Amino acid sequence: MPDKKRSAKYVKFAVYLIVIVLVNVAGITLFSRIDLTANKVYSISDASKKVVSTLSEPLTINVFFTRDLPAPHNNTERYLHDLLEEYAIYANKFFNYRFYDVSPEEGDTTEAARENQKLANNYGIHPIQIQVIEKDEVTFQRAYMGLIIIHGDLIERIPTITTTDGLEYKLTTAIQKMNNKIGALLSLPEKIKIKLFLSSSIETVAPFMGIDNISDIPAEVERIVQQLNQKTYGKLDYEFLNLSDDGDLQKVAKTYNIMTLSWPELSNGRIPPGRGAIGLVMEYDTKSLTMPLLQVIRLPLIGTQYKLSDMEEMQNRINDNIERLIDINENLGYLADHGTLPLAGASPTNPTGQQPGSISNFRTLVSQNYSLRNVHLKTEDVPDSLNCLVIAGPTEKFSEYELYQIDQFLMQGKSLVMVLDRFREIMPAGQQGMNLGQRPNYIPLNTGLERLLEHYGIRIQNSYVMDENCFRQEMPAQFGGGERAIYYAPMIKNQFINKKLAFMKNIKVLVALKISPLELVNERITENSLNANKLFSSSDRSWEMRDRINLNPLFIKPPPSSESMQSYPLAYIIEGEFPSYFAGKPIPVREIKEQKSETEKEEPDQENQAGTPAKKPQIDMAKIQRQGQFLSKGKPGKIFIMASSDMLTDNVLDAQGRGSNAMFILNMLDYVNGREDIAIMRSKEQRFNPLADTQASTKTFVKAFNIAGLPILVVVFGLGVWFKRHTRKKHIQMMFQK
Repeated sequence: MPDKKRSAKYVKFAVYLIVIVLVNVAGITLFSRIDLTANKVYSISDASKKVVSTLSEPLTINVFFTRDLPAPHNNTERYLHDLLEEYAIYANKFFNYRFYDVSPEEGDTTEAARENQKLANNYGIHPIQIQVIEKDEVTFQRAYMGLIIIHGDLIERIPTITTTDGLEYKLTTAIQKMNNKIGALLSLPEKIKIKLFLSSSIETVAPFMGIDNISDIPAEVERIVQQLNQKTYGKLDYEFLNLSDDGDLQKVAKTYNIMTLSWPELSNGRIPPGRGAIGLVMEYDTKSLTMPLLQVIRLPLIGTQYKLSDMEEMQNRINDNIERLIDINENLGYLADHGTLPLAGASPTNPTGQQPGSISNFRTLVSQNYSLRNVHLKTEDVPDSLNCLVIAGPTEKFSEYELYQIDQFLMQGKSLVMVLDRFREIMPAGQQGMNLGQRPNYIPLNTGLERLLEHYGIRIQNSYVMDENCFRQEMPAQFGGGERAIYYAPMIKNQFINKKLAFMKNIKVLVALKISPLELVNERITENSLNANKLFSSSDRSWEMRDRINLNPLFIKPPPSSESMQSYPLAYIIEGEFPSYFAGKPIPVREIKEQKSETEKEEPDQENQAGTPAKKPQIDMAKIQRQGQFLSKGKPGKIFIMASSDMLTDNVLDAQGRGSNAMFILNMLDYVNGREDIAIMRSKEQRFNPLADTQASTKTFVKAFNIAGLPILVVVFGLGVWFKRHTRKKHIQMMFQK
């Protein structure tokens, strides 16, 4: 019996041992983590998972980080280890990373460490000095704290990593940039189709319209596609379609919105009546882009004319549209005329280059993820390769054709970011006006964009918002010290920021400046089934300043009655299928002012002198009817509207992009460009958590409770315990007395 019991113990021990080993083996291969932090700080975002899981070429991250550094740098190294390990979990086979042992330059430095130092220096990663506190002494230590990312022939480096803040964002955006168009093209399951629609019937009327060599277009486009195919790994498929059947022509014109021309009998019967279509379409999956090949212009005295698109620019246009079709377009359009805020350099009205409202921080921050492309509406159309156009603080009036360009840009399902001003501030001329105490004049702006916005469902009020919850300026001692309320700079607190949109969840506070309130045109919003999201608003202690505007803080006083105060919406994003402002109206064309040189005026027409006709017979262009290339109802698009261009200036946006205002602007741009996951990743480490505002009575109650309430509760609890024990004692005594 004792032997059986002993053997049973051994068997039980062996079973337990096997179970423990198997559990540990399972734990190595099958494991899970739970991130209990509010913003999932210790888990990579969906954007990071998508980027590393879709790599199509090998990508390697080499980390040069000195070991055994003092706090807090050792925590940074540990966080970097964990971050790259989690990248590896979700990445495909092309992702690799390696930590190099780089020791300080000491006498005991190993040969391997010296080689690693040389490698780091070759990549541009150099040691920095960090402060070390040991044994009550402050010393300095040289340490390597950087990494490089190698992807094909491209190398990106982060030379200094001293904090974990924004580290995932920097890594993911760097990897996303390097996973460029070539990688995206290699992973395309299908080819991009390029279709040229050109009816041969147009060739009969084209010479009389001033369009020569139209028959050469098919061969020219085919040559361009062949050249591009050499750079795009043969991912382009070209097709030329001669639309002659009227039914096919109508069907294609409706599907792709290409231009169609129709004409009666012209030039005394030499041109028979006919109809034709012309346009270039790029198509991939369910997306399609139409590129016009004919431009309509109006010349003074001459009238409407047709002009063929420049074939030399066609290659660049097709190349840009490839990026848009496969969702790697990083171009961001910025309106550079009409008096908008200048991105850089001097403006024509201010050649000294001293700009009162510089937006260099905005340009620097946006350029980290987008290629800013200036758009000059006065001389060119909005490029069709752009997904988003930023219009910041225009002061000059837009022509009907320029408004038409903006309208049709939105109709294509693209985004408009409109940061407008309701007033133009005109300062008194010279020092004399200042000495007389004259104040600036605020003239309401009427650029024409106001008409578009009201048609789309929103209008800007003719006022400025003042708010008791505002920025407070510290006054110098010579002016009495203390704080002065700047009522025209509202502090937007957490409860007045909309958290329904994911990219706004971690924005806890904002500062507005010289901002006008917005008003929805509800009948337009409802009629067109648009979705209007209010992003933030002023506090309920706000009021409007109208008519005689004076922003001198000494002369601004809150209304005597709180009944005239209310919260005002200050920023909106409107989404949906917008109706065109020009639906049912004559389609505007570009007005071109053409001037003949003196030589051209004086030179006689030699062919006319010889008695032969110098020009081809002219026809009445008004008889040629055109359709297409106009969208009366838009595809789903987005409009962001905020009535304060000061919100983009350097005194509001910080250069590092860590402030709430900068994060809001960057998140908004990502959202309207379809990159909401990047916006969520950027702001998940926003660690500014202000306390919620409480009323004075609540504060008094909390103080009183902490001072007197807690001791009273302890006394009451003690009395309760004493009473319970006393009752129990009495009960026991009564039991024994019986």
